[in-house]
Amino acid sequence: MATKKAPRRSARERILEAASDLFYQEGVQNVGIDRIIAESGVAKMSLYNNFKSKDDLIAAYIEQRGAEWSAFLAKRLDELASEPQAKILAIFDVLAKWAAKPNFRGCAFINSSVELANPEHPGFQIAVEQKKMTLAFLQDLATQANLSQPEPLAQQLMILIEGSIVVAMMHKNSEAMISAKQAAQVLIDVHAPDPN
Repeated sequence: MATKKAPRRSARERILEAASDLFYQEGVQNVGIDRIIAESGVAKMSLYNNFKSKDDLIAAYIEQRGAEWSAFLAKRLDELASEPQAKILAIFDVLAKWAAKPNFRGCAFINSSVELANPEHPGFQIAVEQKKMTLAFLQDLATQANLSQPEPLAQQLMILIEGSIVVAMMHKNSEAMISAKQAAQVLIDVHAPDPN
């Protein structure tokens, strides 16, 4: 019986896969086009047929990373918790597991925006939009959980999330997420509805 071959990935997919791995592990500014071409196994012309410039490739990488991360986080939170308040705290469990992986190098959006620095760069703008979506997601969960002042609470939770990611990356220790989760619980308790 013949085995079914997996469809060959397009040049664009191979370029994005190679760029994603390299950009995340080594940084968007440290990796050149020639390296991406070599890793992806495509011709230089194929790269430029799919992406007008390295900046376009960086933007595509950040956009794809954002879509993948949002889908992954939503799926994991649905698996871990059903109540909105529990989902807020489960975020830190997801982050701790991610930070414990050997290839963890922090947040691709934070790292890229720091490297790019120029707020006009399309990749920088996409990274900022990704963070705005995360903030809106947190605010929505806080609202669903009937917590008071959902907007400032979401901002405080975002600081805990971002801070724990940076600390975990710099110190190679996922314990930062456990501490952040404890702080998040204190915030949630302060904003919890009055039982009376």
